[in-house]
Amino acid sequence: MIRYAKPTTVDEALALLGEDRWRILAGGTDFYPAQGAKPFRDNILDINGLAALRDLEETDEHWRIGARTTWTDIVRHPLPAAFDALKAAAREVGSVQIQNVASVAGNLCNASPAADGVPALLALDADVELRSAKATRHLPLGEFILGNRRTALQPGEMVTAIRVPKRSVAGTSAFVKLGARRYLVISIAMAAARIVIEDGLVADAAIAVGSCSAVARRLAGVETALRGRPVTRGLVDAVLSAPIDELSPIADVRGSAEYRRDAAREIVVRAVRAAIGPDEGKVAA
Repeated sequence: MIRYAKPTTVDEALALLGEDRWRILAGGTDFYPAQGAKPFRDNILDINGLAALRDLEETDEHWRIGARTTWTDIVRHPLPAAFDALKAAAREVGSVQIQNVASVAGNLCNASPAADGVPALLALDADVELRSAKATRHLPLGEFILGNRRTALQPGEMVTAIRVPKRSVAGTSAFVKLGARRYLVISIAMAAARIVIEDGLVADAAIAVGSCSAVARRLAGVETALRGRPVTRGLVDAVLSAPIDELSPIADVRGSAEYRRDAAREIVVRAVRAAIGPDEGKVAA
């Protein structure tokens, strides 16, 4: 380690980022396992002193999640039902101890294909706020995560918030994760569904699947197949027959590519049923 800094304001952090290359330390739950026993060779910018980045607030146009907001913060904060999938995903991020310190932005910046928070945020049409000392920009989450461990962060930038537009805070949502055991597991596949029902019909649908491609993906074909349909058994048939070309699962120690693709369809069905609620879900089943 060449330098260590723990700024107390966002402006101070951005100034430091503008003058040198830094490795950002937030919750540390990905940082330290990745470091292992290797000696530190990077400048370390510890942002745990930035209280301004740990907020969750409603504005006129967005719900704004500060970069240092923890998964426990998400679980405990009163949020609309459209966030239920995100709350369920928050409870799947490691153990409770991990959830108490791990940050939402860290989950995105780590850019793992199995990042639990990504599908639910994709289903909410979330974007990522990126700031440098010179500018602020916003990228849709789908454009921020570029691949396995790759993001669109530029030198001198840091994630300062995740934003969910008010227009996407509609309907109800659910999250389903498939793993080799119930808790403390990397997912084989996972799905988030946000469903808006009006007059017994699916007015809108947002479906995202993780762990079945290099980055989590929205399933446009499934969404199109669901929109406009009555809440009947036909919803399940629509999911089972819709194209899922966005997925490109791999085979690894947790499951074969074929198993992942089949599992993805099944957990999307389960997420849709859960999102539309117990009464409508019984009809769809």
